[in-house]
Amino acid sequence: MAKDSLVKGTLILAVAALVARALGLVQRVPLEHLLGKDGSGMFGQANNAYLALLVIATAGIPSALSKLVSERMELGRHREAQDLFRASVLFALAAGVVLTAGLYLLAPWYAEFSRVPDSAAAIRAISPTLLLFPLIAMLRGYFQGNRMMMPGGISQIVEQLIRVAAALALAGVLLGLGFSVPVAAAGAAFGSVIGGVAALAVMLYYYRKLRREQAAKSGRGTADETRLRTGEAYKLILRISVPITLFSLAVPLLYMLDSSLLGPLLAPQMGEQRAAEWLGILTGRAQPIAGLPIILAVALSQSVIPVISSAYAKGDADEVARQTSLCLRLSLLSGLPAVVALSVAAEPLTGFLYTDAEGAGMVSLLTAGTIFQILMMTTGAILMGLGRVNACVAFVGIGLAVKLAALYALTPLLGPNGIPVSTSLCFAVASVLNLWYLRRMVAYRVFGVRWVGLIATVLGMSAAGHALLQLAEEAFGGGNQYLHDGFALALSGGVMLLLYPVLLGVTGVVTKADAAAFPPRVRRLIGRFVKLPEAGKGTAT
Repeated sequence: MAKDSLVKGTLILAVAALVARALGLVQRVPLEHLLGKDGSGMFGQANNAYLALLVIATAGIPSALSKLVSERMELGRHREAQDLFRASVLFALAAGVVLTAGLYLLAPWYAEFSRVPDSAAAIRAISPTLLLFPLIAMLRGYFQGNRMMMPGGISQIVEQLIRVAAALALAGVLLGLGFSVPVAAAGAAFGSVIGGVAALAVMLYYYRKLRREQAAKSGRGTADETRLRTGEAYKLILRISVPITLFSLAVPLLYMLDSSLLGPLLAPQMGEQRAAEWLGILTGRAQPIAGLPIILAVALSQSVIPVISSAYAKGDADEVARQTSLCLRLSLLSGLPAVVALSVAAEPLTGFLYTDAEGAGMVSLLTAGTIFQILMMTTGAILMGLGRVNACVAFVGIGLAVKLAALYALTPLLGPNGIPVSTSLCFAVASVLNLWYLRRMVAYRVFGVRWVGLIATVLGMSAAGHALLQLAEEAFGGGNQYLHDGFALALSGGVMLLLYPVLLGVTGVVTKADAAAFPPRVRRLIGRFVKLPEAGKGTAT
């Protein structure tokens, strides 16, 4: 099994994540049609609680394991890498048992606290997933440390395919048999357990394959290699993983806070029934759509840690700066088109996918703010690779404090839209602080003076998108709403996405030097549509 470069590994994980997010969105749309906004809110409540606890169950160990394994493999200390992996697996099994039992027992209390008492069954149904995914996460972290991204990518796709199919089938069958919406939502949540079983089977297959290859290369092994006792392994892992956990909790905790506090904050304004419907809009519409632009940033965050760690362990400052610059450019260039297109076309997108277009403003605002989430995740991963995890945690803590203050200040003024605005402020504050701290350590360079061209590209896309939405309104206004939304989405979104690479080339944002870092097939594809300029001079920014 060959090692992957930063770009290749990122592309593998990005494709897997794209398929997974697309399937997740595909799941949420028919679920809302089956369960309604209330039932979709119950499912979303269970899913958000599970995702937040999953971060605790893994304790940041997959990222720490990726970093530690990559460093030891680079230095030829293979047995230490295996000892670290073994210790992480034991932790995953123990944490999975404890948190599964805790979530199952506390489900009724949490459902009552969040003003969605009928979500208790769905929360309990999803709780066994915490037995499986900590172990899956450790296996993925071990492979990432070995610079092998394909096993994790394939397991992610298989997991989502099985999970979505099982969730929709169970929800549909239970409703068809006459069961209530809360029971059907619980059936949909149990689909995550079935998907987890499939993902674990894939990862175990690849792990056995890798161990056979490693054994064939080393024969009986090298007895003179140093070993790590279990206590030593945990000391190394926890020193890195605990801060990583706190950093990784940022997004799940934000989403869990939003779904937990939405009811208490909005119910006094609009009543509990209406607040429950907005919970369904937040968890079933805004959060899944806003999760699409961050796909490549998530992949980059997973890929860059072992790459930066290896270069930093060798003391190669130039390579650290080069990979940091490349990672920041890729994260911004890959995230911007989706952020702009989805934000501008939020209303027809929401109306086309769901039962109506309600909440389109929330979708647009939350999606627009993900550009800061992309920066926060990418810069945080780079700082982790450099061993500066404590700084990431401190900056996220400041961002969360801003989030809570803004949530309580803005929700009474803006209603439901106060939630995405406060979330964006959190990401923005953490991103700025990460970039400031990273500048003190690494002489990275993102775009230099080409920032002007990037801003012009975003403004050009937005202007074109809004103009085409107006054109669609004039052409189909007053007709069939579903056809209108579909036409507006295809026209506006499609043109914006096609316009993006053209504007990047015309404004000189992407040069031939940038494209040299892409895989050959990607370079050839870009060359068919855009003639890239030569790299010019610019300041480090």
